[in-house]
Amino acid sequence: MKCALLLQHPVLVPQQLKQLEPNMGGGGGGGRGGKGGRARTQRKHFRQSRENVWKRPKPDPSSENKDGSNGSGKPSWTAFATQNDSFDEYYKEQGIVSSEEWDVFMEVLRTPLPAAFRINSSSQFCTDIRLQLENDFMKSLQAEFVEGGEVEAIRPLPWYPENLAWHSNFSRMQLRKNQTLERFHEFLKLENEIGNITRQEAVSMVPPLFLDVHSNHFVLDMCAAPGSKTFQLLEIIHRSTKPGSLPDGMVVANDLDVQRCNLLIHQTKWMCTANLIVTNHEAQQFPGCHLKKTHTRMELDRSITQLQFDRVLCDVPCSGDGTLRKAPDVWRKWNSGMGNGLHSLQVQIAMRGLSLLKVGGRMVYSTCSMNPVENEAVVAEILRKCGESVELVDVSSELPQLVRRPGLKKWKVRDKGVWLVSYKDVYKFHRSAIFPSMFPSGRSFPDLVDNKHDIKVENNVSDGGSGNTEDGLQAMENSVIESDGLDEEVSDFPLERCMRIVPHDQNCGAFFIAVFQKVFSLPAIQEKPKSLQGTYEQQAKPPSEGNKVENELETSTVDGADEEVLEAASETNINDDEPNEVVFEVNPCITCEEQDLEESKVSCNAETELKRTAGKRKLQTQGKWRGVDPVIFLKDEVIINSIKTFYGIDESFPFNDHLITRNSDTSHVKRIYYVSKSVKDVLELNFSVGERLKITSIGLKMFERQSSREGSSAPCSFRISSEGLPLILPYITKQILYASPVDFKHLLQYKSIKFADFVDAEFGQKAANLMPGCCVIALGKGSKASSDPFQVDESTIAIGCWKGRASLCVLVTAIDCQELLGRLLTRMETETGSSMQDKPSNVMADEVQNSNDKNDANEGIANC
Repeated sequence: MKCALLLQHPVLVPQQLKQLEPNMGGGGGGGRGGKGGRARTQRKHFRQSRENVWKRPKPDPSSENKDGSNGSGKPSWTAFATQNDSFDEYYKEQGIVSSEEWDVFMEVLRTPLPAAFRINSSSQFCTDIRLQLENDFMKSLQAEFVEGGEVEAIRPLPWYPENLAWHSNFSRMQLRKNQTLERFHEFLKLENEIGNITRQEAVSMVPPLFLDVHSNHFVLDMCAAPGSKTFQLLEIIHRSTKPGSLPDGMVVANDLDVQRCNLLIHQTKWMCTANLIVTNHEAQQFPGCHLKKTHTRMELDRSITQLQFDRVLCDVPCSGDGTLRKAPDVWRKWNSGMGNGLHSLQVQIAMRGLSLLKVGGRMVYSTCSMNPVENEAVVAEILRKCGESVELVDVSSELPQLVRRPGLKKWKVRDKGVWLVSYKDVYKFHRSAIFPSMFPSGRSFPDLVDNKHDIKVENNVSDGGSGNTEDGLQAMENSVIESDGLDEEVSDFPLERCMRIVPHDQNCGAFFIAVFQKVFSLPAIQEKPKSLQGTYEQQAKPPSEGNKVENELETSTVDGADEEVLEAASETNINDDEPNEVVFEVNPCITCEEQDLEESKVSCNAETELKRTAGKRKLQTQGKWRGVDPVIFLKDEVIINSIKTFYGIDESFPFNDHLITRNSDTSHVKRIYYVSKSVKDVLELNFSVGERLKITSIGLKMFERQSSREGSSAPCSFRISSEGLPLILPYITKQILYASPVDFKHLLQYKSIKFADFVDAEFGQKAANLMPGCCVIALGKGSKASSDPFQVDESTIAIGCWKGRASLCVLVTAIDCQELLGRLLTRMETETGSSMQDKPSNVMADEVQNSNDKNDANEGIANC
């Protein structure tokens, strides 16, 4: 989920900032800072851990009576407030739901959100997990107490393909506290920890499904953290690939905050993909990479000369009131100013996404907010700016079982406790925060003359009036109430093609989604000088007429591409009397040439700083981006040839020019990453244009240097990582053995086994004859070890091991061993038709742990 990002205003004191802190949900491609010490994002929110507001404080036993009171006759705990009068008034007036269903709508909003999760379709055990849910848990949990009128305790979401997404009628608190749900809860925890399932809100799964992603598409996720939707996109791209092959497409996942990028990397690591690049940029200024005519012919002969995307997911920062069931602390924080303040930023991010989208491509705009100012108003402004270049797609026939409601055609804007039906109702000193694009018509009324009420309020505020600002604002409010008789504006755009998901329709959270199709290149946009009051004219005309669009965002077309340079129009206007109504200030962007100049200045400053502090402390060698490890193609033939020779990697595997390291000193390379051809092409393009992309993570960790004493004596000091093994497994011809199911099971149980102790003596002898170092043990198909390699497919199970002087040790974490062992036993029972071990999974896990305790001496190698 995306959330509101608070940008500091120069006139605010720290106490005010603390009061104005908005909801911090998930995700975010948030606001931006600029040059010259301008305002920057308040990133402290990302570092603060959110309290569990559903968890009520435990009573003090010493002061509690038998009746549960604290001696005064009152309960020793207080219920959390799930009421906000401003919220009620706002959404009743907007008509999000009808008056007849308002009570049901609010009742559902006040109940905890049921848990939902999604099975990783790329997991080797995807089918096993789905069958376990369908044949085991659906039946065993049906006897449990079910609330909310649900027929089933757990059920697959009917609109998600292939029964891969599931809804549980139990909240997260119930799963943690109810002992009868312990087995199901342990199942969820284990599978989530090893990446076989992702615990994700149901409505958050919807936007990627409307992107219509194919395996050859280049996809941009603009505000990607925490990464659940990115994971979905990667699953779709990899869906039709075979073992040992990679799709032609790729995903670029971007987020503003470095710490949230780390969360994104952690979330997607279980995907084990070489087709992902994680970047750290402000979404509204995501850099364009294109080769200009001044580049050499060799550079222009590359596979791609410009970074554009077939699909763009634009899940923007928002006020987050759609997450009330998951984060009830939003009740006390919510105010209409949060949505007003984010409107301009949301428009900027969406416009930037469209500029990076290929003609014919599709972009999904989404928020976890119900506010039309953040939803329909943004969509209407996008259509207004782009003219006939972009159309709003009608997707009502897609996912027919998903209950959704059409977008609104009319709405109002609330500012400082006053309802505004048109921009001409906005007072002069509020026009720096309330824009024409927030209203259905988008008209700016440039010839509007400030009425007597403006003069009255100005005089009252500046000259003293009755002596304080509050009286002036009250006079303003009274004057606006007199003009409430004006007709409401209605949008001319087909906003009914948007969709709004509300909680009580299918027991979920709230979400808004709009799907855009890019028909032509975007029109060039120029801007006339304007005052800070923000009065401007907006006229959108078809690109075929050759006209230019005038609005508050400045755009330039570079080399025929939609290289947009976006300028924000928002200004801050905060009243001390209403500290919770906040808007956001976003600094103007700079042109591509100015950005290159600014980046060169930063590089020079960084180099000067490095020289100045070199004698004081040791600094890590950096690339262009300060604080980020460089991305370097590994060209060391000694390392590459030693790996290829040791593992006997088949020549058909594209190896050279696909290896990446993050250390410029190749003599101290610790990890080697593998990238797909699509990622390699983008990386080469990025180098050619001066490293415009700030890359925090790239590719799939394939090899890792073994740092133990045994590793230094091995012919090849690099072992195959667990993440990279599935990709390279079909191409390994050396250092690989096929074990019988019994010996494979013993390896997982005991972690380290001497060669003479294997049940299959022939397998033990083969293991003893391996070269010292890393090896691969695959599960053979049959009761005995296979003497000849067999065809690797989706069902092949293999693990990395270390061949020592007298034993074989697994290079797999304890939790992965536990999962593999459980799945192996299930398969063995299914194939043989008899139970090899009539014990529940938790008892089996205890035995595995006991066996681990006997092999502490080998843990250093086994779990590295």
